[in-house]
Amino acid sequence: MTPIETVLGFLDRINEHNGDKLAALMTEDHVFIDSLGQTVRTREKMRGGWNAYFAFCPDYSVSHEEILQNGNIVAVFGAAGGTIAANDKLPPENKWRIPASWMAVVQDGLVKEWRVYADNKPVYDILAKSK
Repeated sequence: MTPIETVLGFLDRINEHNGDKLAALMTEDHVFIDSLGQTVRTREKMRGGWNAYFAFCPDYSVSHEEILQNGNIVAVFGAAGGTIAANDKLPPENKWRIPASWMAVVQDGLVKEWRVYADNKPVYDILAKSK
C-alpha cells in the first residue's frame, strides 16, 4: 500500500466511527497531535480517544480535496464537521463544519503520526453555549 492509500484508508475509517478499525491502521507507537499541540501517544490510548470522540460527536466526518505526498509524509487538505451530542441527541444548533488539514507520517503501511491543523473556535463556541 502506498502512503496515500494508507492515509485514504485512515480517513475512511474515521468516517466509519470505529476506533478498533482505525487503530488497526496505527503503529503501536502512534502519535496523535491535535490542533492545539496536545499529544497523545500509543495506539491503545488513541483507540480509546477516537471512540470517546465518536461518542462526543457521533456524526463526525472528514473530507479531502487535495492530497500531497513527499516520501512517507502525506498532507491532506479538506474539511471536518459533525454535531456535538447533547443528552443523546444531535441538536441542529450544535452542528459545525470547518476547513481542516492533516499531516500523516506513514511507516510500513501504518500511520505513525497524525497531526491536525484546524481552527476549532466554532466547536468551542458550541461548547460554551451548552454550559
